[in-house]
Amino acid sequence: MQQKFYPQNENIQVFIKDKLYPRSEAKISVFDSAVQGGDAVWEGLRIYDGKVFCLNEHISRLQASAHTLAFADIPTKAFVRDAVFLTLKANNFYNDAHIRLTLTRGEKITSGMDPRLNQSGSCLIVLAEYKPPVYDNANGIKLVTSHIRRNSPMHLDSKIHHNNLLNNILAKIEANYCGADDAIMLDNLGFVAETNACNIFMVKDGLLLTPHADACLPGITRTNVIKLARKLNIPVSLKNISIAEFYNADEVFTTGTMGELTPVHEIDGRAIENKTNSTIRQQLYVAYKEMVVKEAVPIV
Repeated sequence: MQQKFYPQNENIQVFIKDKLYPRSEAKISVFDSAVQGGDAVWEGLRIYDGKVFCLNEHISRLQASAHTLAFADIPTKAFVRDAVFLTLKANNFYNDAHIRLTLTRGEKITSGMDPRLNQSGSCLIVLAEYKPPVYDNANGIKLVTSHIRRNSPMHLDSKIHHNNLLNNILAKIEANYCGADDAIMLDNLGFVAETNACNIFMVKDGLLLTPHADACLPGITRTNVIKLARKLNIPVSLKNISIAEFYNADEVFTTGTMGELTPVHEIDGRAIENKTNSTIRQQLYVAYKEMVVKEAVPIV
């Protein structure tokens, strides 16, 4: 699975700080915290039929991550929402679009680690692109297990949706070398945490299971899937799950804004065999699409 360039994105407008810039001029300073130390937080948003799904939830998480990192200047929900709508309308993106929403600590007066050097306020970046779901939701994807461990709270808490993604990138490099679409990352105890890009679920004998959000981000799509499962009377369990359990699941799927609910057909060379003819992932996917229609926020 490799994303590709779409011609619709050649001349996009990008929101930076407080205004729009054409793609060729959309730049930040070499003194910006994102450049200096990956000192930024981010969110992914998906656009459906003139609406943004889970906009308020994503903005709230962006603000929470920035607060945890002690950003001195965090934009209001209204400012972020208006910037998102302005960017989408400027690009005429109302469907099959994805936004990479980034908030950096801002520009420093000189290079250095100390946040006190950031004296110009934070920098909001709204990058909207034409981008349908990036995974193959019809045929599924192949995963391998990475030897790179997912961060635990004793190191860099994965509850912070931060821009320090090198461990995820190293895991993705492993997946690339192995000819897989993504990599499963284990926690410091050897239990499955998530993939390098998504949360992960499995189904066994009618039970939906997903790892505790100890060493992974408790994703917004993950939360919605759990909510929908309970609404559909599908039993759900959050527990420590070993990779061997995933090998022997009836169904495995990943969840995230970039791909929605993506089936997994192979892990480490083991085919995922649906011996019970489970349809739980499909039931949840239908319910998820209905949720998008009902709850997404119109672009105004």
